[in-house]
Amino acid sequence: MTADRVEIIRAGSGDADRLAPMFDAYRVFYGRASDLGAARAFLRDRLEGAESVVFLTLARKGESAPAPAGFAQLFPSFSSVSLCRAWILNDLYVDPAHRGRGVGRALLARAAAHCRQTGAQQLWLQTDLTNTRAQRLYDAAGMTRKEILEYTLAVGSG
Repeated sequence: MTADRVEIIRAGSGDADRLAPMFDAYRVFYGRASDLGAARAFLRDRLEGAESVVFLTLARKGESAPAPAGFAQLFPSFSSVSLCRAWILNDLYVDPAHRGRGVGRALLARAAAHCRQTGAQQLWLQTDLTNTRAQRLYDAAGMTRKEILEYTLAVGSG
């Protein structure tokens, strides 16, 4: 497959409408029911409140108009053990029509650049054990795979 020409922009709250269909598809991929309105509202709230950074990839095939092709959403964090700023790459999604064309690689590179630009020392992410396509991307990017035990505790409804 040939690479798309890719432009990555930092999304603002005005981009929630064009991000929402991909964000909804991302959630469906992870077993959640589709809810485009809730996806749009969640993104808009994060962006308006400056609670996350979202990079939106616009890809162009040949002479076509740029179309949303993928996104990455990062949340700020810190590592107490390493005494440093970090970012959590919470969401990375590439539209199926654009997979295998370098969009995911470009988003991951942009996320890493954002970490460096903000003085962060680490970029963290997790993915489902069955998401082998994403795992190959992260391995190829030189990320270190860690064996961790994860716990969650539901503390509210939703």
